[in-house]
Amino acid sequence: MSYQEHTQTAKHHAAQVAVITCSDTRTEDNDTSGAFIVQSVRDSGHEIVSSVIVREDPGLLLHSLDTAVQAGATIVLINGGTGLSKRDNTFEALSGALESPLPGFGELFRYLSYEEIGAASMLSRAQAGRYRNAMVFSMPGSTPAVKLAMTKLILPQIGHIVSELTK
Repeated sequence: MSYQEHTQTAKHHAAQVAVITCSDTRTEDNDTSGAFIVQSVRDSGHEIVSSVIVREDPGLLLHSLDTAVQAGATIVLINGGTGLSKRDNTFEALSGALESPLPGFGELFRYLSYEEIGAASMLSRAQAGRYRNAMVFSMPGSTPAVKLAMTKLILPQIGHIVSELTK
């Protein structure tokens, strides 16, 4: 099977997706990044199994991640907490939990982000990796950053990723 045929076949693998917004300030009324993720996942033919907003607390984040995986999520999309402030601790919480890091996601995200915002892109600690039976993507909480990650990196490969996870 050629790469193109494999990619076309993989697109038909529907993902069970959980969305976690990590923020001390976002609510259901103002979480535009989380709302964009949910809508774009649905528009792409995948299913949302859960969507939550949690405070920037490593224990709460890891509990939400466990809950999402137990609910059947094959893809977990986390937004927020990837910056450098004292409250931004998503990177640290996930670094110890991810079983198989996927460094290319963060590298490509920063590269594409650099094309849009310049050197400030190096301040992002976006990352991805496998956690149990799911692939986790952690991206900044800004809506433009979420749109970039979702449209350029995650959604084009989501079916292929689900296919790989089930092998």
